Amino acid sequence: MAITTALPIYKVAYDLFREVTESTRHMPRDFKQSLGGEIRAETLKIVTLIFRANAAMDKVPHLNDLLERLEVVNLLLRLSRDMRFIATKQYAAAIALTEQVGKQAGGWKKQSASSLVTSSSRR
Repeated sequence: MAITTALPIYKVAYDLFREVTESTRHMPRDFKQSLGGEIRAETLKIVTLIFRANAAMDKVPHLNDLLERLEVVNLLLRLSRDMRFIATKQYAAAIALTEQVGKQAGGWKKQSASSLVTSSSRR
């Protein structure tokens, strides 16, 4: 098990968390806590799920949850941009990071699922 903070997916997820924290800081007061808070909470949960997946023997359930939460973040970011609560430039930066996290999580999930199948067939 690698140190979680050294994983490439962790670094990108942390950058995503930092980006959405900065982006939501300037939302209108009415939406800063509700919509902005939800985006920040979901991205924090993504970082937490990376820790859990790294420590787990069966990483797939944690990675499935991570990918689902990533879709929620994408939806909330799109709504924020459509409602003009965040700038298009901030939206583009955050979406680029969600794509990177998604690709890495998908690859990690695929690798983990195949290693589980291989190890269970050896028994």
